Amino acid sequence: MTQRPSGRLAGKVALISGGARGMGAAEARLFAAEGARVAIADVRDDLAAELVQEITRAGGVARAYHLDVSDPDSWGATCERLVADFGGLDVLVNNAGISGSPADIVGTALEDWQAVLAVNQTGSFLGMKHAVPLLRERGGGAIVQVSSTFAKRGVPELAAYSTTKAAVAGLAKNAAMSYVGDNIRVNSLHPGLIDTPLVADSPVDAIIAATPMGRRGRPEEVAYAALFLASDEASFITGAELFVDGGFDCKGQNL
Repeated sequence: MTQRPSGRLAGKVALISGGARGMGAAEARLFAAEGARVAIADVRDDLAAELVQEITRAGGVARAYHLDVSDPDSWGATCERLVADFGGLDVLVNNAGISGSPADIVGTALEDWQAVLAVNQTGSFLGMKHAVPLLRERGGGAIVQVSSTFAKRGVPELAAYSTTKAAVAGLAKNAAMSYVGDNIRVNSLHPGLIDTPLVADSPVDAIIAATPMGRRGRPEEVAYAALFLASDEASFITGAELFVDGGFDCKGQNL
């Protein structure tokens, strides 16, 4: 599904949390190919640096930033450096996320619950908290909240993950209405089962069987959806939910 770049993000600065691998890395590559200057923000410094080199060799512009999304000071330092490097921010992709240990509510340890909330939910909140003032300074922009199709479906052994991803989508709607007057668009992206390191060692046969297209998605397929929501092509879209899940949500079947 490789397409000729057309400069859909030309002149824009985009920050992608969890941008060093998986869907985040696919988004970083695509955004850079489409003309954005990309801030790859992650705790995996080595992978982020390797990705920056890859994008630079391909003619793009990217820089790596160490970011712990659960830490407000880390967000502050990252945004300060980003502004110094690139002059501002136009797009935030709140992509960073962890799945936690597979368990239902009773079986989920409090420490695991809090760890997943810290990254997925608090990290998303902190990203918006620090990005919105920067977007205002640019006269507006776009925020893409990476949620999940599991935010809408019952998943017995992913209590913490599905709960936090539902919160990510809810926060998108709140922010969409809160900042529409600032010309800031906020939408949520809901991937299904995507072939990333997050699910590399997970039993996924039941999910594939419940997916009408009968396969895993590719990170690039999510990246193109994120690109659309981040671009001016989506200028009349805010508070929306875009599912990239092979029909899983449409089928309406819980696992």
